[in-house]
Amino acid sequence: TFDTRAQQAYMVDLSTGTVLLEKNAHEPMPPASMSKLMTAYLIFERLHNGTISLEDTFPVSREAARKGGSKMFVAEGSRAKLSDLIRGIVIQSGNDACIVVAEGLAGSEEAFAELMNAKARELGLENSHFTNATGWPDPEHYMTAADLAKLAQRLLDDFPEYFEFYSEREFEYSGIVQRNRNPVLDRVEGADGFKTGYTEDSGYGLTATAERDGRRLLMVVNGLDSV
Repeated sequence: TFDTRAQQAYMVDLSTGTVLLEKNAHEPMPPASMSKLMTAYLIFERLHNGTISLEDTFPVSREAARKGGSKMFVAEGSRAKLSDLIRGIVIQSGNDACIVVAEGLAGSEEAFAELMNAKARELGLENSHFTNATGWPDPEHYMTAADLAKLAQRLLDDFPEYFEFYSEREFEYSGIVQRNRNPVLDRVEGADGFKTGYTEDSGYGLTATAERDGRRLLMVVNGLDSV
């Protein structure tokens, strides 16, 4: 057995379904930007069924452009291509990119959050509730480590054609180059994706996956005091 400084943790061997670590894994927690995995799921689902394409563009509202926190730096009044917005969400953790997509697909971020909740119920995420597309702090916006792991596994299983976005190391937009925030990509052999998160309420969190010799592990940790 082993322990972790994380407040919540869950690790599963996806090759066998064996749970290797559980620590407060079913305890609701602020997921911060790890909840952007659900934002991405809804994008990939529409790409997969052909209702949108990577070449589509969406308008950038004032609300999106002026959103604080992590940013892709889209310009108010411009139009952003979906393939760029996905990279802005996945690589740069852009809150502005999430809002552009939410407004483009659902009309408003609030309406998009309802789509997130409906999809959570459909996927069997029993202890998750979303109020926004970004993971912005809100007491009614929460997930569990186990739900995050289930969502990440569904991303892998349902949309393998889009998983490569998560392994890209950097992305340049508006003349600004930002590195992928996932710290395991260059530190763990076989690591190839998923998402970080941080707010003062959540602490540092990471959903990560790695494959080595045909064996894929998936890990979720949250509530760390450092990366």
